[in-house]
Amino acid sequence: MRAAARASSSDPYATGHGDPSFHVARYDLDLTYRVAPNRLRGTATLDVEVLAPTRVLVLDLVGLTVERVEVAGAPLARHDHRGGRLTLRLGRDVDAGTRLTVTVRYGGTPRPVRSPWGEVGWEELEDGVIVASQPTGAPSWFPCNDRPDDRATYRTALTVDAPYRVLAHGRLVERRARASTTTWVHEEDRPTAPYLATVQVGRYEEVVLGDGAAPQRALVPAALVPALRDRLGDHDALLSCLVDAFGPYPFAGYTLVCTPDDLEIPVEAQGAAVFGANHLTGPDADDRLVAHELAHQWFGNSVGLRTWQDIWLNEGFACWAEWWWSQASGGPDVRTLARTWHERLAARPQDLVLSDPGYDRIFDDRVYKRGALTLEALRTVLGTDAFLGLLRAWTSRYAHATATTDDLRALASEHAAATGGEALAGRVADLLADWLDRPGLPPLPASW
Repeated sequence: MRAAARASSSDPYATGHGDPSFHVARYDLDLTYRVAPNRLRGTATLDVEVLAPTRVLVLDLVGLTVERVEVAGAPLARHDHRGGRLTLRLGRDVDAGTRLTVTVRYGGTPRPVRSPWGEVGWEELEDGVIVASQPTGAPSWFPCNDRPDDRATYRTALTVDAPYRVLAHGRLVERRARASTTTWVHEEDRPTAPYLATVQVGRYEEVVLGDGAAPQRALVPAALVPALRDRLGDHDALLSCLVDAFGPYPFAGYTLVCTPDDLEIPVEAQGAAVFGANHLTGPDADDRLVAHELAHQWFGNSVGLRTWQDIWLNEGFACWAEWWWSQASGGPDVRTLARTWHERLAARPQDLVLSDPGYDRIFDDRVYKRGALTLEALRTVLGTDAFLGLLRAWTSRYAHATATTDDLRALASEHAAATGGEALAGRVADLLADWLDRPGLPPLPASW
């Protein structure tokens, strides 16, 4: 059976991307980009570990032209690139545990990838680039094993025309300026899913947001610097609030990018988040979005998904973080916001099962809000101290790894038993079954 077929049969939420027969341990990306003509050239070197005996490896690369492929560690018979899939046919079978180095030279005009939720991936701005890849946009700019559970470290070197600044996921470790170009080199040593890998290109100024729990910076067009300082003056306090609730910040730093263009929604990346100009000023500006995207650094980026079926573990936690920050910063408290959203969801169709919403509904707003309500119901039953202890245990036990809904059930039962014995553990198990596995919206539990 081919790898793509194996992926589809083992995961009903498979996207048609990815190959489960191998794991990419590291991506080394050397890229050159010309902004005006939107031309990208790159060499991607992938350190690959074979997980199951195979003679075929399949990478994802959409809309770009493959110029050359080399494989070290096994003979390459030939390669084919069609339909966004780069198939490498080896000259012999390779066993599980075999280490290979795959090098792909490629180039062209990068474009977003079509998905059921619109176009995602590499997208031109009026003057620059935004890369927002969730869930299937990573192959728009580099060849990858595009699965949420296949996490790798990265080196990303991007050369652009001198007026432009580059942000990629990870730490900036080198900046090489020449007469008309600058090369920006970033290293990410934390395991990163392809959809969280990013580059942002623009004429940006750097603004310090804080240096408390972690270095926090913003990249913003010069004209928007005053608005950003006004909107994000309490960002250091926000990060401290979330650290107190969720545990240590999981990355070396955090960068908030504000593009000169308006965007429909903000989006997270590894160690970063991207907002549009409209999210700083005007009717779209909303402080809750800032807390939401920052919370994803714990929930989604550090503690990652094994499958898109469990997307509520990302979005429900991030929505609950919005409520927690609202309460801490003098806005409506968590309970008030939970009641408001419970009333709204009660008026909507009761046909969504949170633990299995269906692939076409993984970004349904009910996944976000019902996920947050599930956590608030759990806090009500456990008590705030035990609940926050559970969150910190979750982010610690599964830091820089992947987890599932069943992992959360097990950890919640463990904490409930330690807090109130087997009776409380049984109540928590029943509560989670009601909220996660049945379509009808349960009532919020009475106050603890």
